[in-house]
Amino acid sequence: MAAKSQPNIPKAKSLDSITNDRTASQGQWGRAWEVDWFSLGSIIFLLLCAPFIVYYFIMACDQYSCALTGPVVDIATGRARLSDIWAKTPPITRKAAQLYTLWVTFQVLLYTSLPDFCHKFLPGYVGGIQEGAVTPAGVVNKYQINGLQAWLLTHLLWFANAHLLSWFSPTIIFDNWIPLLWCANILGYAVSTFAMVKGYFFPTSARDCKFTGNFFYNYMMGVEFNPRIGKWFDFKLFFNGRPGIVAWTLINLSFAAKQRELHGHVTNAMVLVNVLQAIYVIDFFWNETWYLKTIDICHDHFGWYLGWGDCVWLPYLYTLQGLYLVYHPVQLSTPHAMGVLLLGLVGYYIFRVANHQKDLFRRTDGRCLIWGKKPKVIECSYMSADGQRHHSKLLVSGFWGVARHFNYVGDLMGSLAYCLACGGGHLLPYFYIIYMAILLTHRCLRDEHRCASKYGRDWERYTAAVPYRLLPGIF
Repeated sequence: MAAKSQPNIPKAKSLDSITNDRTASQGQWGRAWEVDWFSLGSIIFLLLCAPFIVYYFIMACDQYSCALTGPVVDIATGRARLSDIWAKTPPITRKAAQLYTLWVTFQVLLYTSLPDFCHKFLPGYVGGIQEGAVTPAGVVNKYQINGLQAWLLTHLLWFANAHLLSWFSPTIIFDNWIPLLWCANILGYAVSTFAMVKGYFFPTSARDCKFTGNFFYNYMMGVEFNPRIGKWFDFKLFFNGRPGIVAWTLINLSFAAKQRELHGHVTNAMVLVNVLQAIYVIDFFWNETWYLKTIDICHDHFGWYLGWGDCVWLPYLYTLQGLYLVYHPVQLSTPHAMGVLLLGLVGYYIFRVANHQKDLFRRTDGRCLIWGKKPKVIECSYMSADGQRHHSKLLVSGFWGVARHFNYVGDLMGSLAYCLACGGGHLLPYFYIIYMAILLTHRCLRDEHRCASKYGRDWERYTAAVPYRLLPGIF
């Protein structure tokens, strides 16, 4: 699908004038300007079914001890009706609403009011004011990178409460898990709707907005590229990292506390899940500056896909392994546990080294060593919507010479390790590896379509030099 641009869009226009007033131009890449029927059908399917999927998984754990077939069998055999299952589902409560409001407010304050100080004393950590990548319209945004600081302060407070202050029970998240789900949904839909309205009527950067003329696609995939409030509150950076990923490790800790409360001990499977997922979360915040150059920030617009996804999908489905282990306290044999740990650590090594190679290559403009050798590169160029031509380089060495997205192999190995820690008793904890395999395969294809639009023939040269996307000899 050919990319188009909107070089002369005013800051606010009516809905009809925006969707009908497009001028063709070179220099735009990113998501689609036009929507085919298959894409539209997929969007509507996700909008309708994704919230139900989250509810179904959480309800199955709450009412059927994580047996995914339990609700279906009960309804099919007449032992239960949909109304019976819904009646047993805990509603939103005042306590949950207060907790969630306090949580989000605390994260907003940490993000906006406390400049980063970790980069001043942690060797190798890059925080503070940092620049992002060039947007399709040629804008370079600045970001306040302080995610690691927010994570550390949040968890310091958590452990201080657990061991000294006793303001709340460590099981508080598990105890309010379903009521908090409704709160997360309210925030997810509210921020997604606000972002869409903002994109139409008061965008941060009108030249970086995209309008397809289709309401559902615009709502799902977003209109604005980098919606902001004020100078520093960036929707994408905040919602991608906070409140979901900061909460990820807290959720797992609460699940571990609940397992201990119910069963008298914390199993090695729960420890493995907590440790392996904490490594990923800490890595995310340690490398938050690097994250500014990834597909989420560089290509995706901010819509329901990111807004609702980061508020609901991520914290509720990425933590299924810990939730499952509350109901099924699996204790692994030593060889099984060591195998899971090794798989997770090797996956993390591939993930981190591959991403470090690309980051080092970018920071040094190729003047570095990859696997002890000067890196091979493909010179390329692209044009932004302001007519400026930019020059770049594509790395063809290290893991990036093995496959174009070999870092995802490490991601998948880590994801599989989380699932294997839960044993083989139920399918539910394995949803994560199935979802990640689909997500990352689709992301490969999505990223390559955008790169082909962005770099043109230079991308063809790159794919000829590195012929495989993910797995050498297979895909």
